[in-house]
Amino acid sequence: MTATATPPALELRDLRKSFGKTEIIRGTSLSVAPGERVAIIGPNGAGKSTLFNLISGRFGLTSGEILLNGQRIDGRKPFEINRLGLARSFQVSNLFTRLSVFENIRCAVLWSLGYKYSFWKFLADLRDANDRTEEVLEMIKLDKRRDVLAMNLTYAEQRALEIGITIAGGAGVILLDEPTAGMSKSETARFVNLIREVTVGKTLLTVEHDMGVVFGLADKIAVLVYGEVIAFDEPQAVRANARVQEAYLGSVLADAQAGGGH
Repeated sequence: MTATATPPALELRDLRKSFGKTEIIRGTSLSVAPGERVAIIGPNGAGKSTLFNLISGRFGLTSGEILLNGQRIDGRKPFEINRLGLARSFQVSNLFTRLSVFENIRCAVLWSLGYKYSFWKFLADLRDANDRTEEVLEMIKLDKRRDVLAMNLTYAEQRALEIGITIAGGAGVILLDEPTAGMSKSETARFVNLIREVTVGKTLLTVEHDMGVVFGLADKIAVLVYGEVIAFDEPQAVRANARVQEAYLGSVLADAQAGGGH
């Protein structure tokens, strides 16, 4: 009996997306293995956020296919894709600012456990939801800040909370859109460690401009230029790729090699 090969965690097949007559994504294909960490880099206007919007269901495809663990998800609504095991964070924090850290995480947990809008249930009695919330708080290092309103957190803490909301449902594939944007060098270093810890055993795609973060976190790098993936390989191979240097990186790669993070 022949063993069935494990499908990619995420597979993009010849994706195309046009807005009117303008083609933004131009035949992008990518195959991400389970447990792999992939950074998507490229110049402004390359289509990185559009690509994330296509994968997460916010935008519909013009053509092509998207598969999550071998199952097609293109054409599905974002909440359906989330329930199939893909979660996404955004460039701008999207929190319930007047709820506590604990309550923000518990909202995400409640949906993942299927409680939805069960107004007749006392939240304090939902032991599975509360236990999972406590677990996530410890993972994101905000257990000591559990009762603080989200609006009163520091910027880095708010980003950490958003990561917690993203992973609260137990999704196996995580999309992070510029997770370290706006952080200081020390905050960035701590946040990269946090991302590494909370995504153990998960598949990660991240859009990131900080080359120090990219080379310190990613197993592979996909370079997107004008809506096309011009390279997809391990960091050292991408660093040495002449086409990548000419099209995008050049001196930025040299700075990263010399140890410059920003």
